[in-house]
Amino acid sequence: MNIILVTDIFGKTPALVKLSEELNAKVIVDPYAGVDMAFKDEEEAYSYFMENVGFEDYLSILLKMMESITSASTLIGFSIGASIIWKLSEKNSVNNVNRAICYYGSQIRNFQKVNPLFEVELVFPKEEFHFDVLELQNELSKKENVKTTKVDYLHGFMNLYSTNYNQFAYNEQLNWLRINAS
Repeated sequence: MNIILVTDIFGKTPALVKLSEELNAKVIVDPYAGVDMAFKDEEEAYSYFMENVGFEDYLSILLKMMESITSASTLIGFSIGASIIWKLSEKNSVNNVNRAICYYGSQIRNFQKVNPLFEVELVFPKEEFHFDVLELQNELSKKENVKTTKVDYLHGFMNLYSTNYNQFAYNEQLNWLRINAS
């Protein structure tokens, strides 16, 4: 089973490369063609992503990557990466994904009509500023191929560069992924 990581707005960072090694993930999909952008903070990363890439272009990058993958894959995405996986999950042209695990994909709230064609596990933070996590979780959990979980951590808890990074939560999820992602 292929494990593919789909990054957040920070892109491919040394911390994400370490995570890929921990999970034996062979592929990292990011919005910046593998260049470590070394953003100083989330605000800078967000501004750069929105001005230079955007949601639809990042979705196109992931679609193109998935066209080149021939073996069965598990996708693991973070934040905007999780949200584009959610959008990808409704595409009939993608038939090499067995499963996806999506961490704190807050933009999913804007795409509630998506009906995934493969199994998607959505891991929500305990709260988000822009919407009611519990309400979204309840709505999406009614869909076929969707499982939702709410953790007791904040958006970005898996990202070393996020102000909400949580080492305990990272280790907990890393151990869970080692068992459940392959």
